[in-house]
Amino acid sequence: MARTILVAGTASHVGKSTVAAGLCRLLARDGVDVAPFKAQNMSNNARAVPTAGPDGDGFGEIGVSQWVQARAAAVPATTDHNPVLLKPRGEGESQLVVHGEAVGHYAAGDYYDEYWERARSAAVEAHRRLAAAHDVVVAEGAGSIAEINLHDRDLANVETARFADADVMLVADIERGGVFASLVGTLELLPDDVRDRVVGCVVNKFRGDASLLEPGIAEFEDRTGVPVLGVLPHDDPGLPAEDSLSLPPVGERAVRGADDGVPEREAVTVAVPRTPRASNVTDLEPLAREPGVRVAYVPPDAALDVADAVVLPGSKNTVDDLLALREAGFGDALAAFEGPVVGLCGGYQMLGERIENAGVERATDGGDVVEGFGLLPVVTRFSREKRVTRATRRLRGVGPLAEADAAVTGYEIHAGETRAVGPVERPFADRGAARGNALGTYLHGLFGNAAARTALLRPLFDGKRPSGDRERTPYDDAAALVDGNLPLDPGDIARGEWE
Repeated sequence: MARTILVAGTASHVGKSTVAAGLCRLLARDGVDVAPFKAQNMSNNARAVPTAGPDGDGFGEIGVSQWVQARAAAVPATTDHNPVLLKPRGEGESQLVVHGEAVGHYAAGDYYDEYWERARSAAVEAHRRLAAAHDVVVAEGAGSIAEINLHDRDLANVETARFADADVMLVADIERGGVFASLVGTLELLPDDVRDRVVGCVVNKFRGDASLLEPGIAEFEDRTGVPVLGVLPHDDPGLPAEDSLSLPPVGERAVRGADDGVPEREAVTVAVPRTPRASNVTDLEPLAREPGVRVAYVPPDAALDVADAVVLPGSKNTVDDLLALREAGFGDALAAFEGPVVGLCGGYQMLGERIENAGVERATDGGDVVEGFGLLPVVTRFSREKRVTRATRRLRGVGPLAEADAAVTGYEIHAGETRAVGPVERPFADRGAARGNALGTYLHGLFGNAAARTALLRPLFDGKRPSGDRERTPYDDAAALVDGNLPLDPGDIARGEWE
């Protein structure tokens, strides 16, 4: 049976995903057969992967962090790596995905009352299969492991520690302040049996001279008897973000890619409206990694006069996000915009003339027909059936991607079907639509393909700095971050030797 290491945290966004990915890469690079796991995730950034288990014959959804960690571990991602996924859709509800398949919409209380035991069983089954097939399982916790109001139903933390017989590594973020208080408080609030499983703590996101922490570390270890395994510097290896915490709040502006040293006068700006229920925004990260490209998340009421292109991302609730954009006047700004516009999944649906059967999708009250932005002569009709698949298709040069002609890979996760009601060009055989400078597609991961990025960006760089690929190895960067600051041998980690 595999050894399981649970990377838990004192809070959300302390760096659990990065540490888990770094451990996966570090162990895999040392020849250890390792796999990632997260019993229950909450994220609207998902990937389509093969379903696992005896009934696994199709594709299902998992959170992006476990997809990233599987790549770091050099194993094919499957639904076992994240057997329970909650995708928030607004109004206190989430879509529940179990073993990759959507099973319904639940408010938090209803989920715990009606489905939690079955979700726990799914997590136990998935972990058992992984533990039988690998030598080490690196499990990622969720939020804080010290939420005492949830300790009787904390699937990703307390329950995982117990059913996986896991060693627990506790990660804390020093940038927030009060790192020792958060570590001590977390240890104090843990159930006794879980507290006994904590093998050490990691202080993350430190800036400056780490020797200044030594007196605090010594006193912490004396007080708790728990060692500090290492201090990680403040660094971003470039892993895809798991949730909207990485985005600015709705109504604020933030720019990705501005730290590449390219002068602003030579840069290209891709504007992305920050909708309340944006999902799969990791689709934009390959653009932000291009030299000279700024991906600007802008408020729904922002002008687009400084944008060179606009990309509408996916949405967990297309209808309500569309209504929010229309109310803010984004439709008028989009109609006046003369540059290329690309809609991905929910963004594609918004670019059409209307959405029918909208009540299936929307969380708010309203009619069953909602008008779109009208840039594409297409109509989307929602149903409760969901399409989840991976795909390799030939991208044809049309609309904003006129220079493209190559095979591209990606995945689809969407409800509803979109049909043309007027003349359109097709970027993929009989799929997607383009007219003029607008293009829509259901293919997530499109800009992860160099051919698609180049087709969009090269014309925008006319008279500016030419675009070029900037190769990054975020998995190796995460491993280097962990390896360089946790003085532990990968073999010792695999054996559970933490001293």
